[in-house]
Amino acid sequence: MKPYLKESEWSIIEEGFDPEKHEISESIFSIGNGHMGQRANFEETYTGKSLQGSYLAGVYYPDKTRVGWWKNGYPEYFAKVLNATNWIGLNIVVEGQTLDLNKVKVSGFLRELNMKEGYLSRKFTAEFPNGNQIKVTATRFVSMAQKEIGALEYTIEPMNFSGTMSVTSYLDGDIKNKDANYDEKFWDPVLSEVKDHSGTVIVKTKKLDFHVCSTMETRFSLNNNPIDVLAEGYNREKYAGISYEVPLETGKVTTIYKYVANVTNRDYKIDELKMVSEKEVKQALAKGFHQLKSEQREAWALKWRDSDIEIKGDVAAQQGIRFNIFQLNQTYTGEDDRLNIGPKGFTGEKYGGSTYWDTEAYCLPFYLATADQKIARNLLIYRKKHLEKAIENARKLGFEKGALYPMVTMNGEECHNEWEITFEEIHRNGAIAYAIYNYVNYTGDKTYLKEHGIEVLVEISRFWEERVNYVPHKKVYMILGVTGPNEYDNNVNNNWYTNRIASWTLEYTLYVLDYLKDVDRKKYEYWLDKLKVKDEETKKWVDIISNMYYPIDKKAGIYLQQDGYLDKEQIYVKDLDPKHLPLNQNWSWDRILRSCFIKQADVLQGMYFLNNEFDLETKKRNFDFYEPRTVHESSLSPCVHSILACELGYKDKAYEMYLRTARLDLDNYNNDTEDGCHITSMAGTWMSVVEGFGGFKVINDNIVLNPFIPGQWKSFSFKVLFRGARLHVQVDQEMITITNETDLSVKMAVLGEHYDLKGNSTITLTH
Repeated sequence: MKPYLKESEWSIIEEGFDPEKHEISESIFSIGNGHMGQRANFEETYTGKSLQGSYLAGVYYPDKTRVGWWKNGYPEYFAKVLNATNWIGLNIVVEGQTLDLNKVKVSGFLRELNMKEGYLSRKFTAEFPNGNQIKVTATRFVSMAQKEIGALEYTIEPMNFSGTMSVTSYLDGDIKNKDANYDEKFWDPVLSEVKDHSGTVIVKTKKLDFHVCSTMETRFSLNNNPIDVLAEGYNREKYAGISYEVPLETGKVTTIYKYVANVTNRDYKIDELKMVSEKEVKQALAKGFHQLKSEQREAWALKWRDSDIEIKGDVAAQQGIRFNIFQLNQTYTGEDDRLNIGPKGFTGEKYGGSTYWDTEAYCLPFYLATADQKIARNLLIYRKKHLEKAIENARKLGFEKGALYPMVTMNGEECHNEWEITFEEIHRNGAIAYAIYNYVNYTGDKTYLKEHGIEVLVEISRFWEERVNYVPHKKVYMILGVTGPNEYDNNVNNNWYTNRIASWTLEYTLYVLDYLKDVDRKKYEYWLDKLKVKDEETKKWVDIISNMYYPIDKKAGIYLQQDGYLDKEQIYVKDLDPKHLPLNQNWSWDRILRSCFIKQADVLQGMYFLNNEFDLETKKRNFDFYEPRTVHESSLSPCVHSILACELGYKDKAYEMYLRTARLDLDNYNNDTEDGCHITSMAGTWMSVVEGFGGFKVINDNIVLNPFIPGQWKSFSFKVLFRGARLHVQVDQEMITITNETDLSVKMAVLGEHYDLKGNSTITLTH
């Protein structure tokens, strides 16, 4: 699709209204604050194509699994992030005619997502069939300062007439998920109430008993002066509305202010919900829209202080990275360790809104470097709290020991039902183990290992011990019947990445046991006793490590993605007719599975994770072989390739892959943005700049930087938080400038030279 959004450093801007692109825009212009989120649906009535989406973090529904052929081990349900009460609704009728952009003539349409200050605005002129014209401006946000509050300002100015307008401000809990397996509604009514200018709707889920309470307050002004208008309230099951009759006068601006509190029984007792929501919305009403908007600006300023990346000379690249950082910050704030990061965040329903391995593999580095250490720790605690469920998941599949973390989950139970992914894509266990290593390596917080980490590592290692298959006549261990990160190859034997991450997990678990034995003998013995770790068990792990089989092609000097990969017809992506791409929308699954084409980094995923195990020449041979065969039809793919391309000095490829990951949704590369944005892969955009172009790593407790700058950029800069220090790194075509913005000294190596950067000091060097 041809890009239709205007390039801007701090905003996403859509000029002109195209109904065919509206659902894409609804995803891109979504807003959120970690507690709740809202797709960019129109406040007023819209009868065109639209995916209504109001979401509350942690509120989900176990939709009964629907498959053609039931297999033993299938989860009973697929967890769905729930479309919750529509709180933005305004039904506007002007002189008897409903404002509906699907039925009026629209001109001067402009939609803007202001990422710097965290709000969505829209303006347009509408001409009704009778010739009446109105000018509309709408602004809304969900508050970073008061997490339960959403607020909107909606102005109407009649251009060529005077008359009356009916406005119904409403809450509608009678909502259905587009992805409901059996086309059912998931909400039951609890309460609908209207009093004066206030309305409340409480609904609960048909299963799991999630309660959501929404309370609204609506006010009006004329030319910025508050006015009283005649109001009539009415309610029905799961709905509360208040209708107002408002006079309109040519050239005068009528403004509607709507404040809504959305609270759930995840945070409060059920019998307190109404009281809390009323209290919250009254506080918002007392502050008023403009004070709330000022607080929003200040809250976002703090977010950008630590996480902004600045690129000079390339507006498209700048806009892309800020869009990705914006969406990450508004999806997950890390304050609640019961929450994780869904692949679509608050922008859509696809993938169920559940937790995938994306969090550990891609999102953790972003939060490690841009937020307080406890935020990243909470992502690990989330998995630790699900350990018992992971053990249960392994037992359901017939394993006698160990833990298998789910491919998809809301509460620790597996809730994904595609066989080749749910039961074969077991490499996700390795990503969770790697996240523990990554967190400890970055933060130096080794107390996590003895408090929580070792228990998770031991149980994952036990899974690998049972999952491997010893082949006596070859005297090796193999892992059969798996799907690697490349989901365009299913049920393969000896996926190199899976074998390597399994063996690496055993290595790291043994390392941590030895570490605890050396530094805290009492804790070491406590865990040996609690987990019943025996010598014969750890000896078996050593044997597996020593005798793991890895498929390789000695002639080409590459690791084979899996046994038999070279038996496929070898074709480069560049030699395909573009009409075939994307493959997943044009080819049968059978044809995809028989091809050599790769969905995302697989062997290269291992080389990214375990980077220091491989010399540059080995990385180069494998990159040169696999990247030309990769279609990058997973949002998780371009970033890994960009980072490795940077290390290999492939500047053009690094930039190409960066731009693809940065603008994946803005330019709708994979033709699927209408389903929601690819939130978890957005962290890969940050990684591409910081770890790729910045060459940022942490090795032996020290920062390592090996920056290079694309020829398309004048300069780029980023910040990283590291063990209490904040560093600002700026790179232009000739110089590298690193400033320590705190009092703590930081040891680092830059382009191979070692420095001890004192607090509040700067070093500058050429490159």
